[in-house]
Amino acid sequence: MTSGPPLDSASELARLVLVHGPISRAELGRRLGLSPASLTRLSRPLLDRGLLVEGVETPGRVVGRPAKPLDVLVDSQRFVGVKLTGDQAFGVLTDLRARPLASVVVDLPGHGVEQVLEAVVAVVSRLSAGVRADSRPAAVGVTVGGRVAGSSVVARAPFLGWRDVDLGALLGERLQLPVVVENDVVALVEAEHWFGLGRGVDDFAVVTIGAGVGYGLVRNGRQVVTGDAGLGLGAHAPLDATGPVCPDGHRGCATGMLSAPSLCAAAGEALGREVGYDELLALAAAGDAVAADVVAGAGRALGRLLAIVANFAMIDVVVLSGEGVGLLDVPLAAAGMREALADDRDPEAGEVRVIVGGADFGAWARGAAAVAVQARFRALAG
Repeated sequence: MTSGPPLDSASELARLVLVHGPISRAELGRRLGLSPASLTRLSRPLLDRGLLVEGVETPGRVVGRPAKPLDVLVDSQRFVGVKLTGDQAFGVLTDLRARPLASVVVDLPGHGVEQVLEAVVAVVSRLSAGVRADSRPAAVGVTVGGRVAGSSVVARAPFLGWRDVDLGALLGERLQLPVVVENDVVALVEAEHWFGLGRGVDDFAVVTIGAGVGYGLVRNGRQVVTGDAGLGLGAHAPLDATGPVCPDGHRGCATGMLSAPSLCAAAGEALGREVGYDELLALAAAGDAVAADVVAGAGRALGRLLAIVANFAMIDVVVLSGEGVGLLDVPLAAAGMREALADDRDPEAGEVRVIVGGADFGAWARGAAAVAVQARFRALAG
């Protein structure tokens, strides 16, 4: 199944303007298959309510009155996105197109529900401090690594040790604001699709590496989301029969070969001391034999994973994101990724374009803000 209910014409019109604006009426009519009269009929209520605005007139290609493109007032509303890890709450304040305006990080004192609630409230309060009293955040988005039901209930969050916590309801009561809770990869894919590296691309995949390994897919302009979203099913794709064993007992799977904890553990065991992820990459770039072997293996494994994704999903664009993408800053890892990707594709298959995103938690928090923007915009446009 795909994410969200089918959009009606008015909602789809509003979405297109939000994602692609300023956009001409002619282009909107072409995308929606609407006549000029129908487009005017649909857009007029949205303009009257201030959801859409007319932009600066631009000369048309034909003789006649200049056309005014449609757009949104991106600064008319603010949103807060919060990404929860096992240790911290990363927050961003964004505009209507999920463009980060400010950020803050709050440590989690523990994994108790009350402790996490207080941390999220602190993030929202600190980010809201610079917002005018008459324009407080319109909504808050929160994401977790795990399974989420009904955009509110954290059904399972391994990093927090939670099951069946209605985080959306609890936070909504505390904040007196609309709250949307979502799986972190699902939200990140939505952000990349609507506002980021996948904007304008109808078919692409997102692969994330960092604390874990994530995967998302957009087909025909909509993200594919099933009831198993949040279980991290792609994290255990077999990549190397001789690789290390992941915590769940799978040898050489994506988690064992690509997650930061697994890579650091492999290097630390060989070096006889603890090694952080950034240090591991720096050692590999400097030519340390142990680190280079681990990082080169990770690069090859990443190439195999991307090939699997492209082959089975039949797509030719992959957005690579997550706090672990610094792996590709190491030349031997980048070269190994490209070689393995090519080796595992048919020689006559089209080239897979790999677009590398940000390497910090800001991208994850922006994903949380994006799903809050989506929910708010759909409610207003409906």
